Amino acid sequence: MLIKEFRIPMPISVSEYKVGQLYMIAKHSNEQSAEGEGVEVVANHPHEDIEHGAGQYTEKRIYLFSRLPQWIRSLIPKIFYITEKAWNYYPRTITEYTCSFLPRFVINVKTCYEDNAGTHENALSLDESQLSAREVDFIDIAYDDINPKHYKAEEDLKTWHSEITGRGPLTPDWMKSDLKPMMCSYKLVSVCFEVWGLQTRVEDYVQRAIREILLVGHRQAVAWLDQWFNMTEEDVRKYEKEMHIVTNEKVLHHQSSVVVSPDAVSDLPEEATPTRRSWFSWS
Repeated sequence: MLIKEFRIPMPISVSEYKVGQLYMIAKHSNEQSAEGEGVEVVANHPHEDIEHGAGQYTEKRIYLFSRLPQWIRSLIPKIFYITEKAWNYYPRTITEYTCSFLPRFVINVKTCYEDNAGTHENALSLDESQLSAREVDFIDIAYDDINPKHYKAEEDLKTWHSEITGRGPLTPDWMKSDLKPMMCSYKLVSVCFEVWGLQTRVEDYVQRAIREILLVGHRQAVAWLDQWFNMTEEDVRKYEKEMHIVTNEKVLHHQSSVVVSPDAVSDLPEEATPTRRSWFSWS
């Protein structure tokens, strides 16, 4: 099992990110939408936990066959999906990914958000065995190399400036400065693929793919700050609902003539229509 703890500082606060996160997921999902593959929402409903309190449970099926490298595609059928189960108790979330055709493939993600620059050495309350096994990886959303296919000048945080808040651009030492506000997204990602001869290669590939997703998503959350900063939670939920409809129409245009109504998207029944997001949930 390969375990990494990603720490992603951002020049925003945890309270601000509660709205920003939802906006980023909805907009990013729409940008990534296309004909064919996507995400089927199986369940989305409130969930109460003894330890964490009130939260939200979601379950999705993520279809992404064409995005996989050829050496993985050669091993699995085209009818392939990953099941995502997530329990969101903001500012903490628990997410699990399993594979429809590979029962020994599991990804677990524990997330928490704190108002610091990634200085908390055990933000996720890990035990001694987890602390010794983890590899800490800081992600610099401004200066880490980004795949050219994801680069947009308006999302370059080295030149970005927020008109509403006056934040930005981010200087080379921004993560070690006394910049305020500053928060960190802590994500413990455990990848387990118990197949002899492929375990190391697959686990390493998945961790690298997740790192790229986290870099792009958190970078966009900050770059789009002026678009969501003055939104209320009610505003962003309305936007999220609208984007789900647009995204559904993009995907379903190729698959069928079905159009999902606003009420259906809002209620998210047990059998919902597919939408497309990135490979993994950002929540």
